[in-house]
Parts: sequence; C-alpha cells; structure tokens
Amino acid sequence: MFEVPPRRSHTCGALRASDIGATVTLDGWVASNRDLGGCAFIDLRDRYGVTQVKFDPTVDAALAAAAAEVRPEWVVAITGVVVSRGSNTNKQIPTGEIEVEATEIVVLNRAETPPFPVRDEVTASEELRLQHRFVDLRRKPIQKNIVLRAEVTHVVRQFLHENGFLELETPILTKSTPEGARDYLVPSRVHGGEFYALPQSPQLFKQLYMIAGFDRYYQICRCFRDEDLRADRQPEFTQIDMEMSFIDREDIYELCERLMSRIWSYVHQHEIQLPIPRISYDEAMARFGVDNPDMRYGLELQDISALSADGFPFPLFADAVAKGGVVKGIVVPNGGEISRKSIDEYTAKAAIFGAKGLGWAKLTAEGWTGGISKFFDAGWQAKIAGAMGANEGDLLLFVADLAKVANPALGNLRKLIAAERGLIPANSYKFVWVTDFPLLDYDAEAGRWVAMHHPFTSPRPEDVPLFDTNPGEIRARAYDLVLNGIELGGGSIRIHDTRLQSKLFSLLGIGEEEANQKFGFLLKALKSGAPPHGGIAFGFDRLMMLLSGATSLRDVIAFPKTASASCLMTEAPGPVDDAQLRELGIALAKPRG
Repeated sequence: MFEVPPRRSHTCGALRASDIGATVTLDGWVASNRDLGGCAFIDLRDRYGVTQVKFDPTVDAALAAAAAEVRPEWVVAITGVVVSRGSNTNKQIPTGEIEVEATEIVVLNRAETPPFPVRDEVTASEELRLQHRFVDLRRKPIQKNIVLRAEVTHVVRQFLHENGFLELETPILTKSTPEGARDYLVPSRVHGGEFYALPQSPQLFKQLYMIAGFDRYYQICRCFRDEDLRADRQPEFTQIDMEMSFIDREDIYELCERLMSRIWSYVHQHEIQLPIPRISYDEAMARFGVDNPDMRYGLELQDISALSADGFPFPLFADAVAKGGVVKGIVVPNGGEISRKSIDEYTAKAAIFGAKGLGWAKLTAEGWTGGISKFFDAGWQAKIAGAMGANEGDLLLFVADLAKVANPALGNLRKLIAAERGLIPANSYKFVWVTDFPLLDYDAEAGRWVAMHHPFTSPRPEDVPLFDTNPGEIRARAYDLVLNGIELGGGSIRIHDTRLQSKLFSLLGIGEEEANQKFGFLLKALKSGAPPHGGIAFGFDRLMMLLSGATSLRDVIAFPKTASASCLMTEAPGPVDDAQLRELGIALAKPRG
C-alpha cells in the first residue's frame, strides 16, 4: 500500500557538527548496507553527498530488522537524530563528523539488483553503462560532470547577460543547405515529398537577427550533423553561439577572453593570462604542422629547406626541395634512447598523413648513427644539428615532401611523441587564437573551390582583389580559439554586402539560380540593410571535457550516443511501423532486416 513519506528536511550532504541534536529527515538511495558489531549502518546518497545512518537493535530491534532488509539502490526516507561520530570521524566526506541515529525508515521504492555497483570506480564496460545510463548517472564522477555542466551554463548566461546579449531562439526544423557535413532530414507529412533539415548550426538565423537589429545574440543550442562515424564524435552536440553587430575581430577576441577567464576562475580558481596570444594560420602550420597547436611544450617543427642551397647530399631531400617541397624535422630531446621499433611506429603514424617515409638519425658524441646518418658527413651533420638546435643524445626525425604533407605528418607525430615522452605539463592551460585562415580550399576531386569555414565568412578587405587573380591566397577574417591542442570554437566576421556574397557564391560554383534556391532569404535580407557583424561558436561539450578533466565527450553528456551514432539505452535509431511510413509517403529501398 502506498505510504506518504515524511517530508525531507535536509539533503544527504548538508549535515555538520553544528546540527548535532537536531531531528532530521533524509531521502535518498541506499549506497551501502552493512552490519558492524551488532548495529546496522546505511550510507544514504543523493546528488549532494552521503550521510551515514545508524540502526541500534538495543534501542529498536524492529527498526534494525527493517533496515537489514534494505538493499543497495532502494529509495528510502529516514528520520532520526544527528549525533557525533566521535573518534570514528570520516574525514573523506563533508558529513563525516556526524551520523543519524534512525527512529524511522520508510521504503519509497524497491530496486532490482543494479547491473553494476554504483561506485566512483567501476569495472563494467562502457557499453553496459550506456545501456543503463540512468544508473550510471548516479555515480559521483559522472554526476559531478553533469552538475558542473549546469553550473558553467549558468556562468555563461550570467556573463553574456551582463554584456548586453539577448538569449534568442532559432528554428530546429529548417531548410537543408548542404554545405559541409550532411544534414539530418525530417520528412514532412503535410508537404508530401519535401523535407525539413535539423540545423548544423544557427548560422543564417543569427545573421538575420543582426540584420533585424537585435545587436547582440546568444544561444546555448543543439546542433546536428550526420557525419561519418568517428570515435568521440557526437551526431548531436551543444554549442555556445554568439553574434554581434558593429564590431570587428578585436571586439570578439576581448569579449571571449573575458568569458573564458570567468569560466576558468569559477571552475579552477585559475586566472588566465590575458590577452591570449595570437598566431596566424600560416605560422601555426609552419611551427606546429596543424591549425590547432598545443602550446604547452616545444618540439616545434624545424625547416631546413634553405640548406638546399649548399646541395643536400641526400637525394630525397634534394629532390623534395627541387619539386617545390620542404625538408622539415623535429628534435626529440634525449630521443637517442628510443628503440627502432618505436621509430618504425612513428613512420607508420606519419604515413597516415601522407608521408612517404620518415628519415631519422640519433646524435652521439661520435656523430650521427642509424637511419639516414650514412648520407651526411661530419660537416653536414653539424650544419643540420646547428640549424635545428639539436644536441648529443637527441633524435632527429625528418619528412621531405610538399608542405601540405610534411606539416600534418610531423605535426601529428609531435603530439604523439609529447604524450608518449611525458613532455606535457599537468594542470596547464595554454590558450591561443589562430587567425587569418585561408578563405578557400581547393577540392581536387570535385574540381572546385570550397569554403574552408563556411560561405558567409568575410575576406580581409585588402585581399578582395585576389578573387579575380589568385583565390587560394585570400585570407579570411576568421579565427579559432584553441586550448591545449583542441579547438574550442571558431568564428568570423561575416559578409554583409550582397555583391560580395554573390561573388563568393560564384567562386564556389554556386550559380545565381542555386544561390537563390538555397540562400535567397539571406540575399534578400542583406539587401534590406545589413550591419557589419560577426560571431563565434564554442563547442560546449569539448569545453566541459577540458574543464572537468574527462577523457571522453560521453562523460560530460548526460545521454550520449556511441561512436556509431546510436543510443544503447533507448535503442535509437530504430524502425518505425509501416503506417507511419505510408502517412509520410516513404517506401524503404531495402527490406527490413
């Protein structure tokens, strides 16, 4: 029979020594139930903490017997008196100075035996935990991340409100504009044969807000991308989305730096050194080989191509430079101890990014040894070592190829070696702005230019004449904020002139008819009087992963998808019945099965 429980007076993390003598009622889940020296003890848990409850059979035998029947994860209400634990204080928990001597227990709900213990450390597989995510979310490490996520959301909203932003919504059911990742499509029942798309971002709508005069917009919004399956990539994700009018890049940098400082001060009591350093895309690629550089350690790429003027004695180096390529390398401090097996693994890693090989040599007191050392006499060895800043005991790694191959091959190898060699300092946060990205990238397979970011990004004004002469050299007024080698977010100043927007569409192979079909509403809006505007979007899930120290996005999302874009808990995606399909006018190309 249903029993009305007593009203909760305190949470399970609230009681302290100052509450001794008070009669209280706690509600929660049974974390453990044990019998010690004749007395029964229950650790009662809720999201606020854990409180120990004591049942003494010499005081109330029936109550102690009832408590002995309770099992882990049962939901109970317990009333009792707060007493001191004396010499048995548990300094590991905030409530450790006290316990509650129970006078009443009410079972609110019995639970089946959980599929795995609800403990901080658990040996259950991730698959099992995701199938029972409602239980997994009770574990303190996951619960702590979700609570922190809610708190950071509040910090972001408060900061943006203080800075004059309006939290404005944008549509979820919108039009498909396939530029970039694939859209998730939603069939329309009312408009047979036509489809909505779930938004990959609110990009166009936030620009329309600026054209409408709202000046400062933000949204903590859900976005959807039907991308190829990749580890730790979610098909639906959250971003902090912002847009501002009558601003330039400096305004966005300054605002975002203060936002990051507010967040880091709140979570880690850590002051970010401002202003955050800035490097151009070209510099990032030259020094680090990637456009999301990790600034916490050295191992910077060294370009020795200029030494080709003296005539490289190694044909592969000489040929690469003669064909317009580069010779670049990394100095691994004390890398002389690295085994040949590990170097072979480095070679395989570089090959993933297109490198045809990886030259190497170890520096000893007697000269170079191993790898390509035999191609260089003592003079050349000293010249290259001097140019690269290498010392005795170091390992040199080289890639000779086009820059677009050498840079990512060495840049990604740099990350691997830094992690493997323990070169990354703990508890260190190094932000950097990467600016002046190329506006365009050439897709050789498609035989046309594509937007590196998106087709609404403004070029640098001085580069506009290059539209007609050298499009590949046009720099965008685009920027990414990178933290510890992970892109936190990116944005740009937008095109607000219809003629320039049409010119870019034309360069991208989007004709006037197609542009009107896909983006006609934007082009009309630009003609109505569009202010200069720009913005940025931060990946909130990535941000929370870095803030919490989690190793996976799934640990900071309450109900995540797997790497195969499925939900193991709800078994989504799943089939729908034939009646639903008929109503939508959809027939399956393949039979179920």
